[in-house]
Amino acid sequence: MIELAIAILVTLVALLMAISAKDIIRLLISLELLFAGVFLSLIPLFAKIPETAFAILVIAIFTSGAELLILISAIVIIDKLKRGVEIQKVSAGGDTE
Repeated sequence: MIELAIAILVTLVALLMAISAKDIIRLLISLELLFAGVFLSLIPLFAKIPETAFAILVIAIFTSGAELLILISAIVIIDKLKRGVEIQKVSAGGDTE
């Protein structure tokens, strides 16, 4: 039960960090912390149904790895184009300056 409480706490901290992020690097860190909360929430599931927990874990690891690679490449591209990684410099929905 304590594992699930810690996982929920880590997930809530990550969500608050993602909402209040001022630059893309902090957003990336908060998203990785969010995945850590998901991984922690799988610990109690391994005790009950290990096969399902393992399948979810494998999917989460591949998703986390792909998300990390995409966000790192996006950060590098944004830094080269905009000369900074602040959230305000990133346009949304195809907006132009």
